[in-house]
Amino acid sequence: MIPIQERRTLFRTRIKFCGMTRSGDVRLASELGVDAVGFVFADASPRRVHPQQARMMRQALGPLVDAVALFMDNEVEDVRKAVRLVRPTLLQFHGSEDDAFCRAFGVPYVKAIAMGGEAPTAAMLRSRYPGAVGFLFDAHAPGAPGGGGVRFDWSRLPADLQSPVLLAGGLEPGNVFEAVTTVLPWGVDVSSGIESEPGIKDGERMRRFVEEVRRADCHVEHAGR
Repeated sequence: MIPIQERRTLFRTRIKFCGMTRSGDVRLASELGVDAVGFVFADASPRRVHPQQARMMRQALGPLVDAVALFMDNEVEDVRKAVRLVRPTLLQFHGSEDDAFCRAFGVPYVKAIAMGGEAPTAAMLRSRYPGAVGFLFDAHAPGAPGGGGVRFDWSRLPADLQSPVLLAGGLEPGNVFEAVTTVLPWGVDVSSGIESEPGIKDGERMRRFVEEVRRADCHVEHAGR
């Protein structure tokens, strides 16, 4: 975690809405000012979409909003097809993929770390994934899919990581203010916390989530003012 006094004034926490399955939700996310939306290609996820579906939804993205493709132990050809059709600006890997696999597609990647097991050290992560542009910490157990709406103990996050930290796992409008002001992450990632059912986003919860993150960014103690 970054000490509050070292954080820049008016730092803006990045927001990613994941598990998108409808173009209307993608469009609303863009209008609300999120930084990225995620399309899930992991076989075990109830939010899984096919590359052709994601390609259509991508057309609803507003300018300056990134498309993220999420995988979990997919075959090489699955990843290549999604990269070719969807043109994501970032890849996100949740499985046992190693650094060489994650780097093989010519797109920057984030490695998701399952916090339902033994907490990793910063040195371990840097050694295993030197090519990662950041790390996403989720509550699921190793080998299990994310998006379960379960929160983990934020104090278990590795110290001195010196890479962007994305926080996931059980976030929703009622607790994301606490998450941002406690952890001070680079970004937050939400899926089930803004849904009425898996893959179906709730517009009001989406709006409230963004409002709570922005409220946390402007919080006096949080901004170090």
